[in-house]
Amino acid sequence: MKLNYAIVPAIIGVSITLVQPQIVVALSSSEVGKVAKAITVLIETQNGSGTGVIIQQNGKTYTVLTAKHVIETQAKYEIVTPDGQRYPLDYNTVKKLPEVDLAVMQFTSNQSYTVAKIGNSDDSAEGTTAYVAGFPQVTAAISSTIYNFTDGRITANALKPLRDGYALVYNNNTLPGMSGGPVLNDRGELVGVHGRADEADIETSKINSTVAYVKSGFNLGIPINTFLRLSSQAGVDVGVSPPTAPVATAPKPDDFYIQAGDKYDRGDFKGAIANYTTAIRLNPNYLNAYNNRGLARYNLGDFQGAIDDYNRALKINPKDADLYNNRGLARSALGDKKGAVDDYTLTLKINPNFLYAYNNRGIARNSLDDSQSAIADFNQALKINPNYAQAYAGRGISYYQLGDKNKAIADFTEALRINSNLAPPYAGRGIARFDLGDKKGAITDFNQALRINPNFAPAYTGRGIARFALGDKQGAIADLRKAANLNLEQGNTDDYQQLLELIKKLQQ
Repeated sequence: MKLNYAIVPAIIGVSITLVQPQIVVALSSSEVGKVAKAITVLIETQNGSGTGVIIQQNGKTYTVLTAKHVIETQAKYEIVTPDGQRYPLDYNTVKKLPEVDLAVMQFTSNQSYTVAKIGNSDDSAEGTTAYVAGFPQVTAAISSTIYNFTDGRITANALKPLRDGYALVYNNNTLPGMSGGPVLNDRGELVGVHGRADEADIETSKINSTVAYVKSGFNLGIPINTFLRLSSQAGVDVGVSPPTAPVATAPKPDDFYIQAGDKYDRGDFKGAIANYTTAIRLNPNYLNAYNNRGLARYNLGDFQGAIDDYNRALKINPKDADLYNNRGLARSALGDKKGAVDDYTLTLKINPNFLYAYNNRGIARNSLDDSQSAIADFNQALKINPNYAQAYAGRGISYYQLGDKNKAIADFTEALRINSNLAPPYAGRGIARFDLGDKKGAITDFNQALRINPNFAPAYTGRGIARFALGDKQGAIADLRKAANLNLEQGNTDDYQQLLELIKKLQQ
Protein backbone atom coordinates (compact mmCIF):
# COMPACT_ATOMS: atom_id res chain seq x y z
CA MET A 1 0.00 0.00 0.00
CA LYS A 2 1.44 3.39 -0.99
CA LEU A 3 1.47 5.66 2.05
CA ASN A 4 3.85 8.52 1.30
CA TYR A 5 1.25 10.48 -0.70
CA ALA A 6 -0.12 11.98 2.50
CA ILE A 7 2.99 12.03 4.65
CA VAL A 8 6.07 13.02 2.65
CA PRO A 9 4.82 16.50 1.57
CA ALA A 10 4.12 17.30 5.23
CA ILE A 11 7.58 16.39 6.49
CA ILE A 12 9.21 17.81 4.43
CA GLY A 13 24.14 60.66 17.28
CA VAL A 14 29.99 84.12 15.11
CA SER A 15 33.46 83.19 16.35
CA ILE A 16 36.39 81.36 15.02
CA THR A 17 38.65 79.38 17.29
CA LEU A 18 41.75 77.32 16.85
CA VAL A 19 40.05 74.31 18.46
CA GLN A 20 39.64 71.52 15.96
CA PRO A 21 36.08 70.17 15.62
CA GLN A 22 35.47 66.71 17.00
CA ILE A 23 34.54 64.37 14.23
CA VAL A 24 32.80 61.16 15.16
CA VAL A 25 34.04 58.38 12.94
CA ALA A 26 32.38 55.05 12.58
CA LEU A 27 34.51 52.01 13.28
CA SER A 28 34.75 48.99 11.07
CA SER A 29 32.85 45.88 12.04
CA SER A 30 36.07 44.14 13.12
CA GLU A 31 37.05 47.15 15.27
CA VAL A 32 33.68 47.12 17.01
CA GLY A 33 34.08 43.37 17.38
CA LYS A 34 37.32 43.85 19.33
CA VAL A 35 35.61 46.39 21.60
CA ALA A 36 32.68 44.07 22.18
CA LYS A 37 34.85 41.08 23.03
CA ALA A 38 36.83 43.10 25.57
CA ILE A 39 33.76 44.25 27.53
CA THR A 40 31.52 41.19 27.34
CA VAL A 41 31.43 38.55 30.07
CA LEU A 42 29.84 35.14 30.42
CA ILE A 43 27.55 34.62 33.43
CA GLU A 44 27.44 30.92 34.19
CA THR A 45 25.47 28.72 36.56
CA GLN A 46 24.61 25.05 36.74
CA ASN A 47 21.20 25.70 35.21
CA GLY A 48 22.40 27.62 32.18
CA SER A 49 24.20 30.78 31.18
CA GLY A 50 23.74 34.39 30.18
CA THR A 51 25.79 37.41 29.24
CA GLY A 52 26.83 40.73 30.81
CA VAL A 53 28.82 43.85 29.97
CA ILE A 54 31.44 45.61 32.12
CA ILE A 55 30.28 49.21 32.66
CA GLN A 56 32.39 50.51 35.57
CA GLN A 57 35.70 50.05 37.43
CA ASN A 58 36.32 51.36 40.94
CA GLY A 59 39.70 50.20 42.11
CA LYS A 60 39.62 46.43 41.99
CA THR A 61 35.85 46.29 41.77
CA TYR A 62 34.12 45.93 38.44
CA THR A 63 30.40 46.46 37.82
CA VAL A 64 28.57 44.36 35.26
CA LEU A 65 25.23 45.22 33.69
CA THR A 66 22.96 42.41 32.50
CA ALA A 67 19.35 41.47 31.95
CA LYS A 68 17.57 40.88 35.27
CA HIS A 69 16.14 37.57 34.16
CA VAL A 70 19.67 36.18 33.68
CA ILE A 71 20.30 36.31 37.46
CA GLU A 72 16.72 36.45 38.69
CA THR A 73 17.12 33.45 41.01
CA GLN A 74 19.73 33.37 43.75
CA ALA A 75 22.22 30.68 42.88
CA LYS A 76 25.92 29.99 42.49
CA TYR A 77 27.06 32.13 39.56
CA GLU A 78 30.49 32.63 38.05
CA ILE A 79 31.55 35.59 35.92
CA VAL A 80 33.93 34.54 33.16
CA THR A 81 35.98 37.46 31.84
CA PRO A 82 37.43 37.82 28.32
CA ASP A 83 40.78 36.40 29.50
CA GLY A 84 39.07 33.23 30.69
CA GLN A 85 39.36 34.02 34.41
CA ARG A 86 36.45 32.91 36.60
CA TYR A 87 35.15 35.03 39.47
CA PRO A 88 32.43 33.83 41.85
CA LEU A 89 29.49 36.20 42.09
CA ASP A 90 28.61 37.46 45.56
CA TYR A 91 24.83 37.61 45.13
CA ASN A 92 24.69 40.32 47.82
CA THR A 93 26.18 42.68 45.21
CA VAL A 94 23.25 42.12 42.84
CA LYS A 95 20.95 45.13 42.49
CA LYS A 96 17.80 44.75 40.39
CA LEU A 97 16.40 47.87 38.77
CA PRO A 98 12.68 48.52 39.26
CA GLU A 99 10.17 47.87 36.46
CA VAL A 100 12.80 47.02 33.85
CA ASP A 101 14.63 43.83 32.98
CA LEU A 102 18.01 45.11 34.15
CA ALA A 103 20.36 44.30 37.02
CA VAL A 104 23.90 45.13 38.05
CA MET A 105 26.42 43.01 39.95
CA GLN A 106 30.07 43.19 40.91
CA PHE A 107 33.23 41.13 40.98
CA THR A 108 36.70 41.86 42.31
CA SER A 109 39.93 41.34 40.39
CA ASN A 110 43.54 42.51 40.27
CA GLN A 111 43.42 42.22 36.49
CA SER A 112 42.74 45.14 34.18
CA TYR A 113 39.57 44.89 32.09
CA THR A 114 38.07 47.21 29.50
CA VAL A 115 34.99 49.20 30.50
CA ALA A 116 32.24 49.93 27.98
CA LYS A 117 31.91 53.43 26.59
CA ILE A 118 28.35 54.66 27.12
CA GLY A 119 26.54 56.02 24.07
CA ASN A 120 23.26 57.84 23.53
CA SER A 121 20.57 55.35 22.64
CA ASP A 122 18.24 58.15 21.48
CA ASP A 123 20.52 58.42 18.43
CA SER A 124 19.88 54.79 17.47
CA ALA A 125 17.28 55.43 14.81
CA GLU A 126 15.76 52.99 12.38
CA GLY A 127 18.35 51.86 9.86
CA THR A 128 21.44 52.58 11.96
CA THR A 129 23.98 49.82 12.58
CA ALA A 130 23.67 47.61 15.63
CA TYR A 131 26.02 44.96 16.97
CA VAL A 132 25.13 42.38 19.62
CA ALA A 133 27.59 40.20 21.52
CA GLY A 134 27.04 37.32 23.89
CA PHE A 135 27.42 33.66 24.73
CA PRO A 136 24.78 31.29 23.32
CA GLN A 137 23.77 28.52 25.67
CA VAL A 138 24.91 24.96 25.14
CA THR A 139 22.42 22.89 23.17
CA ALA A 140 22.53 19.69 21.19
CA ALA A 141 23.63 21.79 18.22
CA ILE A 142 26.08 23.99 20.23
CA SER A 143 28.36 21.70 22.22
CA SER A 144 30.21 24.43 24.11
CA THR A 145 29.63 28.05 25.09
CA ILE A 146 31.35 30.16 22.45
CA TYR A 147 31.40 33.95 22.24
CA ASN A 148 29.21 35.24 19.43
CA PHE A 149 29.22 38.66 17.71
CA THR A 150 26.57 39.63 15.17
CA ASP A 151 25.82 42.70 13.11
CA GLY A 152 22.49 44.07 11.99
CA ARG A 153 20.30 47.14 11.89
CA ILE A 154 18.03 48.97 14.29
CA THR A 155 14.49 48.46 13.07
CA ALA A 156 12.71 50.50 15.77
CA ASN A 157 13.45 52.73 18.77
CA ALA A 158 10.14 53.36 20.46
CA LEU A 159 9.32 56.25 22.79
CA LYS A 160 6.74 54.08 24.50
CA PRO A 161 8.48 50.89 25.66
CA LEU A 162 6.99 47.47 26.06
CA ARG A 163 6.78 45.79 29.46
CA ASP A 164 10.11 45.49 31.28
CA GLY A 165 11.54 48.52 29.46
CA TYR A 166 12.10 47.00 26.03
CA ALA A 167 12.15 49.70 23.33
CA LEU A 168 15.02 48.87 20.96
CA VAL A 169 14.35 46.47 18.10
CA TYR A 170 17.05 45.11 15.78
CA ASN A 171 17.37 42.35 13.22
CA ASN A 172 20.62 40.71 14.37
CA ASN A 173 20.75 36.95 14.61
CA THR A 174 20.67 36.20 18.33
CA LEU A 175 20.38 33.03 20.38
CA PRO A 176 19.33 32.04 23.91
CA GLY A 177 22.16 32.82 26.33
CA MET A 178 23.00 36.14 24.71
CA SER A 179 20.52 37.93 27.00
CA GLY A 180 22.28 40.64 28.98
CA GLY A 181 24.86 41.18 26.25
CA PRO A 182 25.81 44.60 24.86
CA VAL A 183 24.06 46.30 21.96
CA LEU A 184 26.66 48.58 20.37
CA ASN A 185 26.49 51.27 17.69
CA ASP A 186 28.98 51.73 14.85
CA ARG A 187 31.27 53.73 17.18
CA GLY A 188 31.54 50.84 19.59
CA GLU A 189 29.40 52.61 22.19
CA LEU A 190 26.96 50.80 24.44
CA VAL A 191 23.44 51.80 23.43
CA GLY A 192 21.44 48.96 24.89
CA VAL A 193 21.25 45.64 26.66
CA HIS A 194 19.96 42.67 24.71
CA GLY A 195 17.17 40.71 26.34
CA ARG A 196 14.91 38.85 23.97
CA ALA A 197 15.64 36.93 20.82
CA ASP A 198 13.73 36.80 17.56
CA GLU A 199 11.02 34.24 18.20
CA ALA A 200 9.78 34.10 14.63
CA ASP A 201 12.70 32.39 12.90
CA ILE A 202 10.69 29.18 12.77
CA GLU A 203 6.98 28.95 12.26
CA THR A 204 4.97 25.81 11.79
CA SER A 205 2.51 26.11 8.95
CA LYS A 206 -1.05 25.51 10.05
CA ILE A 207 -1.95 24.54 6.51
CA ASN A 208 0.28 21.59 5.69
CA SER A 209 2.26 20.85 8.87
CA THR A 210 5.57 21.67 7.21
CA VAL A 211 8.22 23.74 8.92
CA ALA A 212 8.74 27.22 7.48
CA TYR A 213 11.81 29.32 8.18
CA VAL A 214 11.25 33.05 8.35
CA LYS A 215 12.86 36.15 9.80
CA SER A 216 10.93 38.86 11.60
CA GLY A 217 14.00 40.74 12.89
CA PHE A 218 12.17 41.28 16.18
CA ASN A 219 15.01 41.15 18.73
CA LEU A 220 14.48 43.34 21.79
CA GLY A 221 16.84 45.39 23.93
CA ILE A 222 16.56 48.00 26.68
CA PRO A 223 18.06 51.38 25.70
CA ILE A 224 21.09 52.40 27.74
CA ASN A 225 19.41 55.76 28.44
CA THR A 226 16.73 53.87 30.35
CA PHE A 227 19.45 52.41 32.55
CA LEU A 228 21.11 55.81 33.04
CA ARG A 229 17.84 57.35 34.20
CA LEU A 230 17.33 54.56 36.74
CA SER A 231 20.94 53.87 37.73
CA SER A 232 20.89 56.09 40.81
CA GLN A 233 18.23 53.80 42.24
CA ALA A 234 20.75 50.97 41.98
CA GLY A 235 23.57 53.05 43.47
CA VAL A 236 25.56 52.99 40.23
CA ASP A 237 27.28 56.07 38.80
CA VAL A 238 29.03 55.47 35.50
CA GLY A 239 29.93 59.15 35.14
CA VAL A 240 27.48 59.77 32.30
CA SER A 241 24.36 61.87 32.73
CA PRO A 242 21.34 60.73 30.75
CA PRO A 243 20.02 63.09 28.10
CA THR A 244 16.69 64.71 28.72
CA ALA A 245 13.96 62.25 28.00
CA PRO A 246 12.33 62.96 24.64
CA VAL A 247 8.78 64.24 24.75
CA ALA A 248 6.41 62.64 22.32
CA THR A 249 4.39 65.25 20.41
CA ALA A 250 2.79 62.64 18.15
CA PRO A 251 2.86 58.88 17.89
CA LYS A 252 5.94 57.46 16.20
CA PRO A 253 5.78 54.66 13.64
CA ASP A 254 8.27 52.82 15.85
CA ASP A 255 5.78 52.78 18.72
CA PHE A 256 3.21 50.96 16.62
CA TYR A 257 5.88 48.69 15.14
CA ILE A 258 7.12 47.48 18.52
CA GLN A 259 3.59 46.96 19.78
CA ALA A 260 2.86 44.96 16.65
CA GLY A 261 5.88 42.76 17.21
CA ASP A 262 4.84 42.08 20.77
CA LYS A 263 1.38 41.05 19.61
CA TYR A 264 2.90 38.86 16.92
CA ASP A 265 5.02 37.02 19.46
CA ARG A 266 1.90 36.39 21.55
CA GLY A 267 0.07 34.95 18.55
CA ASP A 268 -2.28 37.92 18.08
CA PHE A 269 -1.68 38.17 14.36
CA LYS A 270 -4.78 40.27 13.62
CA GLY A 271 -3.74 42.79 16.29
CA ALA A 272 -0.21 42.81 14.88
CA ILE A 273 -1.50 43.51 11.37
CA ALA A 274 -3.52 46.48 12.66
CA ASN A 275 -0.45 47.99 14.36
CA TYR A 276 1.84 47.34 11.38
CA THR A 277 -0.74 49.00 9.13
CA THR A 278 -0.72 52.13 11.35
CA ALA A 279 3.10 52.18 11.31
CA ILE A 280 3.02 52.01 7.51
CA ARG A 281 0.43 54.79 7.32
CA LEU A 282 2.78 57.01 9.37
CA ASN A 283 5.82 55.87 7.39
CA PRO A 284 4.95 54.51 3.93
CA ASN A 285 8.57 53.37 3.46
CA TYR A 286 8.74 51.28 6.64
CA LEU A 287 10.29 48.22 5.06
CA ASN A 288 10.35 46.06 8.19
CA ALA A 289 6.70 46.79 8.89
CA TYR A 290 5.78 45.49 5.43
CA ASN A 291 7.89 42.39 5.97
CA ASN A 292 6.45 41.59 9.36
CA ARG A 293 2.90 42.32 8.31
CA GLY A 294 3.52 39.79 5.59
CA LEU A 295 4.59 37.26 8.20
CA ALA A 296 1.46 37.89 10.24
CA ARG A 297 -0.70 37.44 7.15
CA TYR A 298 1.20 34.25 6.34
CA ASN A 299 0.38 32.86 9.77
CA LEU A 300 -3.30 33.60 9.19
CA GLY A 301 -3.22 31.73 5.90
CA ASP A 302 -3.47 34.92 3.80
CA PHE A 303 -0.57 33.96 1.55
CA GLN A 304 -1.49 36.32 -1.29
CA GLY A 305 -1.72 39.21 1.19
CA ALA A 306 1.74 38.24 2.44
CA ILE A 307 3.11 38.24 -1.11
CA ASP A 308 1.61 41.70 -1.70
CA ASP A 309 3.45 43.00 1.38
CA TYR A 310 6.75 41.44 0.32
CA ASN A 311 6.35 42.96 -3.16
CA ARG A 312 5.84 46.41 -1.62
CA ALA A 313 8.90 45.95 0.59
CA LEU A 314 11.00 44.81 -2.37
CA LYS A 315 10.14 48.04 -4.20
CA ILE A 316 11.78 49.84 -1.25
CA ASN A 317 14.79 47.52 -1.14
CA PRO A 318 15.13 45.03 -4.01
CA LYS A 319 18.31 43.59 -2.46
CA ASP A 320 16.83 42.35 0.81
CA ALA A 321 17.48 38.61 1.00
CA ASP A 322 14.98 38.02 3.82
CA LEU A 323 12.16 39.37 1.68
CA TYR A 324 12.80 36.97 -1.18
CA ASN A 325 13.04 34.07 1.26
CA ASN A 326 9.77 35.00 2.93
CA ARG A 327 8.01 35.54 -0.39
CA GLY A 328 9.22 32.13 -1.43
CA LEU A 329 7.52 30.61 1.58
CA ALA A 330 4.23 32.27 0.72
CA ARG A 331 4.48 31.16 -2.90
CA SER A 332 5.19 27.65 -1.77
CA ALA A 333 2.17 27.69 0.52
CA LEU A 334 0.05 28.67 -2.50
CA GLY A 335 1.41 25.67 -4.39
CA ASP A 336 3.77 27.68 -6.61
CA LYS A 337 6.86 25.57 -5.86
CA LYS A 338 8.75 26.73 -8.96
CA GLY A 339 8.15 30.38 -8.05
CA ALA A 340 9.34 29.57 -4.53
CA VAL A 341 12.55 28.01 -5.89
CA ASP A 342 13.13 31.15 -7.97
CA ASP A 343 12.75 33.33 -4.88
CA TYR A 344 15.10 31.19 -2.78
CA THR A 345 17.62 31.33 -5.62
CA LEU A 346 17.41 35.15 -5.62
CA THR A 347 17.92 35.06 -1.86
CA LEU A 348 21.10 33.04 -2.28
CA LYS A 349 22.45 35.34 -5.00
CA ILE A 350 22.26 38.18 -2.47
CA ASN A 351 23.44 36.10 0.49
CA PRO A 352 25.22 32.85 -0.45
CA ASN A 353 25.35 31.83 3.23
CA PHE A 354 21.62 32.07 3.90
CA LEU A 355 21.05 28.81 5.74
CA TYR A 356 17.26 28.95 5.70
CA ALA A 357 17.11 29.61 1.98
CA TYR A 358 19.07 26.45 1.18
CA ASN A 359 16.82 24.44 3.44
CA ASN A 360 13.64 25.99 2.07
CA ARG A 361 14.74 25.48 -1.52
CA GLY A 362 15.50 21.89 -0.71
CA ILE A 363 11.98 21.42 0.66
CA ALA A 364 10.47 22.98 -2.46
CA ARG A 365 12.63 20.83 -4.73
CA ASN A 366 11.53 17.74 -2.85
CA SER A 367 7.95 18.74 -3.61
CA LEU A 368 8.91 19.01 -7.29
CA ASP A 369 10.45 15.50 -7.18
CA ASP A 370 13.88 17.04 -7.84
CA SER A 371 15.44 15.06 -5.02
CA GLN A 372 19.04 15.21 -6.24
CA SER A 373 18.99 19.02 -6.37
CA ALA A 374 17.28 19.01 -2.97
CA ILE A 375 20.11 16.90 -1.55
CA ALA A 376 22.62 19.44 -2.89
CA ASP A 377 20.72 22.20 -1.09
CA PHE A 378 20.57 20.31 2.21
CA ASN A 379 24.29 19.54 1.89
CA GLN A 380 25.00 23.27 1.49
CA ALA A 381 22.90 24.01 4.58
CA LEU A 382 24.87 21.40 6.53
CA LYS A 383 28.17 22.95 5.41
CA ILE A 384 27.01 26.20 6.99
CA ASN A 385 25.70 24.47 10.12
CA PRO A 386 26.64 20.80 10.55
CA ASN A 387 24.19 20.53 13.45
CA TYR A 388 21.13 21.74 11.58
CA ALA A 389 18.58 19.07 12.37
CA GLN A 390 16.00 20.25 9.84
CA ALA A 391 18.46 19.82 6.97
CA TYR A 392 19.04 16.21 7.96
CA ALA A 393 15.29 15.70 8.09
CA GLY A 394 14.83 17.25 4.66
CA ARG A 395 17.65 15.21 3.16
CA GLY A 396 16.11 12.12 4.68
CA ILE A 397 12.97 12.81 2.66
CA SER A 398 15.10 13.19 -0.47
CA TYR A 399 16.74 9.84 0.08
CA TYR A 400 13.36 8.26 0.76
CA GLN A 401 11.97 9.62 -2.50
CA LEU A 402 15.00 8.20 -4.29
CA GLY A 403 14.29 4.80 -2.77
CA ASP A 404 17.25 4.67 -0.37
CA LYS A 405 15.36 3.87 2.83
CA ASN A 406 18.47 3.11 4.89
CA LYS A 407 20.06 6.49 4.15
CA ALA A 408 16.71 8.10 4.90
CA ILE A 409 16.55 6.39 8.30
CA ALA A 410 20.15 7.44 9.04
CA ASP A 411 19.34 11.10 8.31
CA PHE A 412 16.09 11.07 10.29
CA THR A 413 17.97 9.49 13.21
CA GLU A 414 20.71 12.13 13.04
CA ALA A 415 18.08 14.91 13.01
CA LEU A 416 16.56 13.41 16.16
CA ARG A 417 19.95 13.03 17.82
CA ILE A 418 20.41 16.80 17.42
CA ASN A 419 16.83 17.69 18.35
CA SER A 420 14.61 14.97 19.75
CA ASN A 421 11.58 17.31 19.90
CA LEU A 422 10.89 17.35 16.17
CA ALA A 423 7.85 15.40 15.10
CA PRO A 424 8.48 15.18 11.30
CA PRO A 425 11.71 13.12 11.50
CA TYR A 426 9.97 10.57 13.71
CA ALA A 427 7.17 10.29 11.16
CA GLY A 428 9.64 10.11 8.29
CA ARG A 429 11.61 7.36 9.98
CA GLY A 430 8.37 5.57 10.69
CA ILE A 431 7.51 5.58 6.98
CA ALA A 432 10.90 4.19 6.01
CA ARG A 433 10.74 1.51 8.71
CA PHE A 434 7.32 0.46 7.54
CA ASP A 435 8.56 0.09 3.99
CA LEU A 436 11.43 -2.08 5.24
CA GLY A 437 8.97 -4.33 7.04
CA ASP A 438 9.53 -3.05 10.60
CA LYS A 439 5.88 -2.30 11.34
CA LYS A 440 6.23 -2.26 15.13
CA GLY A 441 9.23 0.08 14.91
CA ALA A 442 7.19 2.30 12.60
CA ILE A 443 4.34 2.49 15.13
CA THR A 444 6.86 3.40 17.86
CA ASP A 445 8.09 6.31 15.73
CA PHE A 446 4.58 7.49 14.90
CA ASN A 447 3.75 7.39 18.63
CA GLN A 448 6.78 9.58 19.37
CA ALA A 449 5.75 12.05 16.67
CA LEU A 450 2.26 12.28 18.20
CA ARG A 451 3.66 12.68 21.70
CA ILE A 452 5.46 15.82 20.44
CA ASN A 453 2.57 17.06 18.29
CA PRO A 454 -0.81 15.46 19.01
CA ASN A 455 -2.25 17.23 15.94
CA PHE A 456 0.31 15.92 13.44
CA ALA A 457 -2.01 14.40 10.87
CA PRO A 458 0.68 12.52 8.85
CA ALA A 459 1.64 10.51 11.92
CA TYR A 460 -1.96 9.37 12.39
CA THR A 461 -2.04 8.36 8.73
CA GLY A 462 1.16 6.37 9.00
CA ARG A 463 0.20 4.73 12.24
CA GLY A 464 -3.20 3.83 10.86
CA ILE A 465 -1.67 2.05 7.88
CA ALA A 466 0.85 0.26 10.09
CA ARG A 467 -1.89 -0.85 12.44
CA PHE A 468 -3.91 -2.23 9.56
CA ALA A 469 -0.87 -4.17 8.37
CA LEU A 470 -0.61 -5.72 11.83
CA GLY A 471 -4.26 -6.74 11.80
CA ASP A 472 -5.63 -3.95 14.02
CA LYS A 473 -8.40 -2.85 11.67
CA GLN A 474 -10.39 -0.81 14.21
CA GLY A 475 -7.27 1.01 15.46
CA ALA A 476 -6.31 1.73 11.86
CA ILE A 477 -9.71 3.19 11.01
CA ALA A 478 -9.67 5.34 14.18
CA ASP A 479 -6.23 6.75 13.27
CA LEU A 480 -7.18 7.42 9.66
CA ARG A 481 -10.41 9.12 10.69
CA LYS A 482 -8.42 11.35 13.09
CA ALA A 483 -5.98 12.17 10.28
CA ALA A 484 -8.86 13.00 7.92
CA ASN A 485 -10.52 15.34 10.43
CA LEU A 486 -7.22 17.13 11.11
CA ASN A 487 -6.60 17.59 7.39
CA LEU A 488 -10.08 19.03 6.99
CA GLU A 489 -9.51 21.46 9.89
CA GLN A 490 -6.18 22.51 8.36
CA GLY A 491 -7.65 23.04 4.89
CA ASN A 492 -6.04 20.03 3.21
CA THR A 493 -9.15 18.99 1.35
CA ASP A 494 -7.40 16.69 -1.15
CA ASP A 495 -5.79 14.64 1.61
CA TYR A 496 -9.09 14.63 3.46
CA GLN A 497 -10.88 13.09 0.50
CA GLN A 498 -8.14 10.53 -0.11
CA LEU A 499 -8.28 9.43 3.50
CA LEU A 500 -12.05 9.07 3.38
CA GLU A 501 -11.69 6.81 0.37
CA LEU A 502 -9.06 4.75 2.16
CA ILE A 503 -11.28 4.36 5.21
CA LYS A 504 -14.12 3.13 3.01
CA LYS A 505 -11.84 0.48 1.51
CA LEU A 506 -10.76 -0.72 4.93
CA GLN A 507 -14.37 -0.96 6.07
CA GLN A 508 -15.33 -3.24 3.22
